[in-house]
Amino acid sequence: MNYATHTQQAIPSSSVDEQALAQAELYSHLESQAKAVAPTQDPLTSRDRRIIGEIIEVQPESVRTIWIEGGITVWVQLVGGGRLPFDRNWFATRVAQVKATLPESSRERNERLSDELEKACTVFGLYHGEIDWLSFSTKLYRDGRFVGFVGCNQQSWYARPRQYGVNRVAPSAEQVIALLGVRAKVAA
Repeated sequence: MNYATHTQQAIPSSSVDEQALAQAELYSHLESQAKAVAPTQDPLTSRDRRIIGEIIEVQPESVRTIWIEGGITVWVQLVGGGRLPFDRNWFATRVAQVKATLPESSRERNERLSDELEKACTVFGLYHGEIDWLSFSTKLYRDGRFVGFVGCNQQSWYARPRQYGVNRVAPSAEQVIALLGVRAKVAA
């Protein structure tokens, strides 16, 4: 009687390496496609990271994320992979203390001023040109017509109807725009 004997042949290592390389390339491509379709948005601002870094005495860049577990524990995830637990009430108290003493960065100031200017422009039906971020100033327009200049220095908001002239000052963007003689837009 004849018996057939089957033996398993070894796959050459070069084809295994090629297979692994192709698989890794595919995974990398799929990951980049997923990020392009649904990029993750960072819930922490640079100011948040500065506050957390001050509290736990690490560089702000080393803070990856933060979450609350069970309403009791605040977890801080670090970029290097470590996690630190804190009592929620203690952490909230420390955040309030650090916020009160941490100076606003130039970028944070500009973001805050830009938001205030956008809201004031909406009230008056205005739009603005490109903002000079160093001096935080811009030109205001309504229906394509130039209305005036507006900006904010360290003391307060200012406006003037022409390139040169006396600045009119006020504590808010809305108040300083009103000093230009612009009336609020009325809903029809």
